[in-house]
Amino acid sequence: MRTRSKRPHGQVRLSQVVTTFGPGSMLDLPTRSVLVSGLDHWTQGEQVHEPRLAAKLRRLLDRGDLTLHVPPPDTGDPTAPLTGIRAWQFPEWFITQDVRDADGAGKRSRLLIHRRSLTRDKYIDQDKKRRHVVPVRFVRACRAGHIGDIDWHAYVHRGQTACRRHQLFLDERGTSGDLSEVWVRCACGGAERPMSDAATLEFQALGHCDGSRPWLGPAARETCGDLNRLLIRTASNAYFPQLLSVISLPSRDEDLVKAVDQVWEHHLQYVEALDDLRRDRTKKLPVRVALEGFADEEIFAEVRSRRGEGPDPSAKPVKQAELETLLAAKDEIGQDRPDGDFYARALPREHWEEPWMAPVERVVLVHRLREVVAQVGFTRFEALSPDIEGELEVGVRRAALALDASWLPAVENRGEGVFLAFRKAAVEEWLQREAVQARGRELLKGFDCWRAERHGTKRKFLGLPYIMLHSLSHLLITAVSLECGYPASAIRERVYANGAVGYGILFYTGSPDAEGTLGGLVEAGRRIDRHLRTALDLAELCSNDPVCAQHAPEDDKERRFLLGAACHGCLLIAETSCEQHNDFLDRALVVPTVCDQGTAFFGPGGD
Repeated sequence: MRTRSKRPHGQVRLSQVVTTFGPGSMLDLPTRSVLVSGLDHWTQGEQVHEPRLAAKLRRLLDRGDLTLHVPPPDTGDPTAPLTGIRAWQFPEWFITQDVRDADGAGKRSRLLIHRRSLTRDKYIDQDKKRRHVVPVRFVRACRAGHIGDIDWHAYVHRGQTACRRHQLFLDERGTSGDLSEVWVRCACGGAERPMSDAATLEFQALGHCDGSRPWLGPAARETCGDLNRLLIRTASNAYFPQLLSVISLPSRDEDLVKAVDQVWEHHLQYVEALDDLRRDRTKKLPVRVALEGFADEEIFAEVRSRRGEGPDPSAKPVKQAELETLLAAKDEIGQDRPDGDFYARALPREHWEEPWMAPVERVVLVHRLREVVAQVGFTRFEALSPDIEGELEVGVRRAALALDASWLPAVENRGEGVFLAFRKAAVEEWLQREAVQARGRELLKGFDCWRAERHGTKRKFLGLPYIMLHSLSHLLITAVSLECGYPASAIRERVYANGAVGYGILFYTGSPDAEGTLGGLVEAGRRIDRHLRTALDLAELCSNDPVCAQHAPEDDKERRFLLGAACHGCLLIAETSCEQHNDFLDRALVVPTVCDQGTAFFGPGGD
C-alpha cells in the first residue's frame, strides 16, 4: 500500500495514516481487506521537530533515541523504487457474493472459503463456475489489540476440531441483519451455530487469545490468554489510535529556529560537540550562510534541545504549558502581522463585553498555531484518551506499533483558533453550590457504573469544571460552525481545567497544508459574544427533551453512563473533534434545562 496527500485510486492522506489507518488497522481495498503493517515495514518520511512532544514520548516509552517522522509519501513516480507502507492480507476467510436458497427453506446462504481455496481471487466450484468473493466481516480480537481469524470449524462444532474437510456456509435467516439471524453451518450434516453466541462472552465461543499480532509479522506473537471477542472489521470500535498532541509554543528566538531548520537534516543533526559546530561553520558554506549572526553557544543549545539533551521540555504537563502561554498573550494593537508557528493576541474587552460574558476573563485570537500529533499505540473496543492535563498515563497496556519502535509517525497541522479564559473565582463559586455538588455525585455514580463493567481500566472521573467546560466547548463549536466557514467536524477542542493555573477553552482548526487556514475562525472570534449567546440559547432546549434532560447517568437501560443531559440532539459532535470521544458531557451544568436543578454555570437567559 502506498500513501500520498490526495486520494485517487484508493490512496489515503498522510494525516489519516496517523489517526485512522495506522499500524494494526484494517483497510478495505477493491478486492480484499488488508491489515496495515507495523513501523518495521514502513519507510521513514521527513523528521518532525517538536522538542516538547518528543521529550514526553521518550519518557513515556523509555526510549532515549526516539524521533518523530511523517508517514512515507508516495513519490508519484511509477519508475522510482517502491516506498511506503506494507500491508498484509487480512482476514484470510472469504464469502461468495452470489446468494442461493439453502435447502429450499428461504435461507440466503453463502459459501465460507479460506484463501487457500481461491484461484486468482475467485472461487471455482465443482461446476467450474468462477465465483466472486469478499472478505468475511467477522474476526476475533482481544482488549490488548491482538487480532486473528476465527477458527470457523471449531466455532461451528463448539470446540471440536475433527471435522475440517467439509464445506462451511454463512446463512442469513432473516432480514434485520441481527447476529441472531446469521448462522454458520457445516456441510457435515447438522453442525450449525448463530453468530450471536460469539458476541456473548459467557459462552467463550471464540476461545482464549493466542497473542497474535499479524501487523508486526508472522513471528510477533506474545503471551496473552484473554478471552477473544467478536469484532466486525468495519465497526467503529475496531481501531482506536492512541494519540498525543501538543501545540508548538513560541521559542525564545524564532529566527534561530528557522535558521537551524535550514541546515538541520544534512548538517547540524550530526553535530556532537561545540567544536564540531565551529568547524562546520568554518568549512561548510550552507551552514555558515544559514547561521550568520548567531552565536555558537545559542546554536548549540538549540541543537541539544532538539535532541532532548537540554532543559527538559516535558517538565510541565502538556496543557499547563499551553494554558500559561495563552493567558500571557499580549493585547491586540492595530494591524499586527501574524508570523511564526504561534501568534496569539488578546481581544480588548470592549469588543465583547456583554452581560452573559461576565464569567469570561479573556478572549484570545490565535491567528497562527502549529499542532503536532503523534501516534503512540492503539487499542480495540475501547479508546484510551489523554487525562485532564493532556498526558498519556505510563504503564497503560497498548498495542505496539513496532517490534522495536525507534521512531513514531507524526503529522503537523497548521491553523487558527479562539481561546476563552474563565474567571477562577466564578468557577470556584459555582462549585460551592449544593445543587452543583449533588449533580456531581450523580455523574460520579454513572462513572462508577461504567468502570464496574471495565475491570482494569485506569480512566478517571474528570471533575465538574472539566465536564462543564467540555459541554460548553461542544456548544460553541456547533454555534461557531454555522458562520465561520468550517464544518463542525473540522473544528477541534482543547479544554483546560487546571485549578491552580486557570480555566479555559480553545477551539481551533488546522490542516497539514503549509498555510493551514484562511482566518474564518479568528473572524468568528471577534464576534464571540454573539456566538456564545447562540450556544447558550441552543443548549436550553434539546429536540429530545424532556427525555434528554431527565437522563440519569446510572440508568442501566440506556447505558449512557458517562453522559448527563447530552445526546445527538444537543451536545454530541464528531468524535474527531472531541478530545474525550463524546464522553463526560452534561448541558445541565452550563444552562438551565427543562428540568432545572439549579446547576447551571450560566443563569437563565445566559446571565
